[in-house]
Amino acid sequence: MHVVATAGHVDHGKSTLVRALTGMEPDRLEEERRRGLTIELGYAWTSLPSGERLAFVDVPGHERFLATMLAGVGPAPAVMFVVAADEGWMPQSEEHLVALEALGVRHGLLAVTRADLADPASATERAAARLAESGLDSVERVAVSGRTGQGLAELRAALDRLVARLPTPDPRAPVRMWIDRVFTVRGSGTVVTGTLPAGTVTTGDELALPVGTARIRAVESLKETVRSVSGVARVALNLRAAVPPERGQALVTPGAWVWTDAADVRITPVGAAATVPDTVPDTMPDTVPDTMPDAVPDVMPGGRGLPSRLTAHIGSAAVVCDVRPLGGWIVRLRLARPLPLHVGDVLLLRDPGHSVRIGAGNGGVRVLAGATVLDARPPALRRRGAAGERAAALAAAGTDAGSLLRTHRLLREGDLRAMGCAPDGSPVSGDWHADPAYWSRLRELLPRAARRYAADHPLEPGMPVEAARHELALPDRRLVAALVEPPLTVADGRIVSGPAGLPAPVAAAVERLRAELAARPFLAPEAGRLAELGLGPREVAAAVRTGMLLRVADGVVLPAGADVHAAELLARLPQPFTVSEARRALDSSRRVMVPLLEHLDRSGLTERVDELRRRCRTPSQSRIE
Repeated sequence: MHVVATAGHVDHGKSTLVRALTGMEPDRLEEERRRGLTIELGYAWTSLPSGERLAFVDVPGHERFLATMLAGVGPAPAVMFVVAADEGWMPQSEEHLVALEALGVRHGLLAVTRADLADPASATERAAARLAESGLDSVERVAVSGRTGQGLAELRAALDRLVARLPTPDPRAPVRMWIDRVFTVRGSGTVVTGTLPAGTVTTGDELALPVGTARIRAVESLKETVRSVSGVARVALNLRAAVPPERGQALVTPGAWVWTDAADVRITPVGAAATVPDTVPDTMPDTVPDTMPDAVPDVMPGGRGLPSRLTAHIGSAAVVCDVRPLGGWIVRLRLARPLPLHVGDVLLLRDPGHSVRIGAGNGGVRVLAGATVLDARPPALRRRGAAGERAAALAAAGTDAGSLLRTHRLLREGDLRAMGCAPDGSPVSGDWHADPAYWSRLRELLPRAARRYAADHPLEPGMPVEAARHELALPDRRLVAALVEPPLTVADGRIVSGPAGLPAPVAAAVERLRAELAARPFLAPEAGRLAELGLGPREVAAAVRTGMLLRVADGVVLPAGADVHAAELLARLPQPFTVSEARRALDSSRRVMVPLLEHLDRSGLTERVDELRRRCRTPSQSRIE
């Protein structure tokens, strides 16, 4: 299935054209049919000559219903732009096009209607030129009459070619379906509808809402009951939810999106959204309250600023937001309610209480800019100058994991994926990913911190891991252990400096043991082999005291830090795991594995589930002894 939204000035024949193409009535309300004016979103569908199924989302064209129009166009991947031959380009034509430009819609076609009433050549030329200026420069142009049927065959063929060019969405992508209609069916309960842009919804799935979750009881697409459907598609879902959903909310895959009320964005001004606004009185206002705030300077070119309060649109959501300029084209949006966002999402910013005069004629454009999300979890700005530093950091930022890590420095894999960015490389410790430059800098800073601590605390055996965590401002103690490199080691919860205090023969024996265990680091040698290496009981005790060796039990000696390394490897196993599974994962023997696992239990890195199985503890639970 494919989904196309309509766009264009009021009374240019959008609904008439959809009706002629599908044989269905998109105007659902009695008031719409009585007044001949689309007020709410309409839905209809048809089969194209190729056999592809195409669903239309028919939107209002009147300026008073711009918010409703945006709710229909927002999730749709393509648009059928309608201009009447006898009237040509009109104010709402401009406003709708500016909205499409802000949202980044780049697929569509131009339908010049009422070709039976006037020569369509002039209207087609003007509309095509304006579409090309906005980025819709490769659209086909079809002259048509919904009343007589002129050009309908050509329009169907053009729609077929349009949908064939659309990118194929990923059926495995996380779901985010913006709700554009909510109603109750007797005997079934709550039903919501929306455009599913990607991913798959299936009966029995549990999806997240702003409050709580909802379980899908049944799935319907184009009036047909199905078990599952993948985007792009028009979908109706029968839900079981403790808190009834509302239009403008989204159903999302749990854990796959960041629910946020703040976002740092890059502004892209569009259309003519930069002149002094005129007030347009609305007797039938949009659903978002009108506001008339002061302007914030130095955001738009020429010193013409965005208002400090706007409405942000994405999908079917319309949310009031405060605008804080950070510098250049970077601003922070503070949203009145949380939205599920990914980095790279595009929001449309408009002023519902003002309009910008464009050319001749009545009406104006209230769409001011597009806003690309650069960070859905922005840090607090507490210091003087922090806003400018943040803008500088984001000025060249992309919408990938590398850019996020450059600004956040450290992020968990789950946080990266929730912001829509799959990590590029391997974690530095556990599920933590780090910016490479920042991680290299930490490797330089840790030895310096350890030396300063040793100078300030000469009677202590080494720097506590927790002290090092605070010194480096790290969120997890395991990150400290991952930074430790020879000659530093971790022993008894402290960072100790190599072989200090060991006689040269003992230090050399420890290095021989390290070399022997390089290939199989968890296969601890027996007492006889330790003696051959020059490590008798006294030598082992001295090496353990200085932190060069780790004694997990009598007769079981490993290099320092082996316990933390073992916990990281065991965390990759399916949880919980048995001793045998751990032995195979660490390539060791039962003689070593049993006391090593008991040591990990005592250290808080693992815990018993039952008599046979253990599991690794979560980072917040873990501690390094």
